[in-house]
Amino acid sequence: MATLVVRPDRPRTGTDRINLTALAHQRLMLLLVLFIAITGLIALRLMWMGVFSGSGARSSIASGILPRADIVDRNGEPLVRTMDGYSISVRPDRLIGDPAELARKLNEIFPDQSAADFYKKLTGKGWAYLRKRAMPEQVAAVNALGEVGIEFPREKERVYPQRTLAAHVLGFPPTDGAGGMGVELAFNDELTRHGATGKPFMLSIDTRVQAALESELYAQMISQQAKGAGGIIMDANTGEIIAMASLPVFDPNKLVADTATSCNDSARCNDMVQSRYELGSTFKPISIAAAMDHGTVKSMSKRYDATAPLPIGGFHIKDDHPLGRWINVPETLVHSSNIATARIADEMGAAPLQAVFRSLEFDSRPSIELKERAGTLWPVNWGRITTMTTSYGHGIAVTPLHLASAYAALVNGGIWRPATLRRLSANDVPHGRRVFSAATSARMRQLLRMIVAAGTGRSADAKGYRVGGKTGSAEKPFEGGYAHHSLVTTFAAAFPMDNPKYVVLAMMDEPKGNAETFGLRTAAWTASPVVKRVVERVGPMLGIIPDERRDVDISELMPLLWNPKGEE
Repeated sequence: MATLVVRPDRPRTGTDRINLTALAHQRLMLLLVLFIAITGLIALRLMWMGVFSGSGARSSIASGILPRADIVDRNGEPLVRTMDGYSISVRPDRLIGDPAELARKLNEIFPDQSAADFYKKLTGKGWAYLRKRAMPEQVAAVNALGEVGIEFPREKERVYPQRTLAAHVLGFPPTDGAGGMGVELAFNDELTRHGATGKPFMLSIDTRVQAALESELYAQMISQQAKGAGGIIMDANTGEIIAMASLPVFDPNKLVADTATSCNDSARCNDMVQSRYELGSTFKPISIAAAMDHGTVKSMSKRYDATAPLPIGGFHIKDDHPLGRWINVPETLVHSSNIATARIADEMGAAPLQAVFRSLEFDSRPSIELKERAGTLWPVNWGRITTMTTSYGHGIAVTPLHLASAYAALVNGGIWRPATLRRLSANDVPHGRRVFSAATSARMRQLLRMIVAAGTGRSADAKGYRVGGKTGSAEKPFEGGYAHHSLVTTFAAAFPMDNPKYVVLAMMDEPKGNAETFGLRTAAWTASPVVKRVVERVGPMLGIIPDERRDVDISELMPLLWNPKGEE
């Protein structure tokens, strides 16, 4: 029989227990360090594949990951949103498949992008976008190709839910190598700075009014086979832009490379602020208002010789529709006489006319927040001929926005204010500066109403809205002269003229005329009807209800219009 002898364990001392506890602690800490290291490596890998997958190829700004405030109209309707979107990118050095075959399959998923374009990116030297703003189903289809070199980063994207509406006003942010334009560029810092607050940026634009303006301009542009069209609706008392349109349009959701060599050839050109024109007879009310304030025109009944063309410096100033008689001030505007307007300006002199033009900023870029603003063509020498021709809008070129702001001052009591795309509160409205006296402004409201009631602006007479305005048809400059068959036609107006609230401007660039206009291409036939239709559509939206029982009192002026038949 064997005897098993078991030696009892030695009782553990306090020192042994401390050593075991320290060893366990060391092992736990080692496991914790390993866990942190592994987690960190995984996180770095995810960041490398996601946010920084284009290291060096794109900056955080270019990728659109910086938050930007949404943009809404004056009623809170969304115009621009920031949303999480899918993008598809490629790392050519990690592709395992045939680039040509892969390009063909990508073209099947995105038919609007050529296989050749995809192949170029798939065989490039560095990271590149294959697609931005891809739909979830498109992402799934590309993912199903099983190509490890293709990645799917999630990015913040600017989305324009109204598509082309107000595109020239909204523009696009300065990203992806493009310089940006419109509100997105003009307020870039503010939109970026307040992007994280969640508070939208509010514009003065009214989406409903904008849509109506664009609709009527587009219909007339197509009807007249015009090269382009544009329009502005402005609050006459604050300078707020309620609508601004330039046609043709573009879709900021689908930007393509702009290869145009000049603004005139680019769909992105906002002609209302970027293009300058000789705006013709629309200058006549401004010039006559200047003569009234200067004291040159003291009586509406004073007559001027319009019996024959006016010879000056080897040229002759002519009227499109010669009256062959002496005419007074209301007749000068109602019948749009170049001759009589030139005589008034000649009598007034260059200095007073220049002073008014400068006060209206006709010698500088238009006052508005937009970065893309054209300078004007200001005459170098203000001799007698220049004074006479600029009085009826020839020899000086400004933007349509210049003209809209000038007409606001002409009818609102004489105060010029800068245009703005911000929605203003009552306390934010600038004081402006006085350009015309209140008495002259009141008289001009009567005269502008007469032009629509009995003159060249009849086709703009929206019943019950008391529209007043002036037509302007000017030949476009061409190779040191003028292109006689290329007209820019404009109608600048305001309503209701008994208490003006809004300025409305419509323009047609090279209208061709049609059967409805008997082939005529002047503003009375091409631009004025647009204003009538726009006013009829937007008046109720702006809280102005038509009332045919009200009107501007022009009873004292109407007898001054020559009436050979003695008709009432």
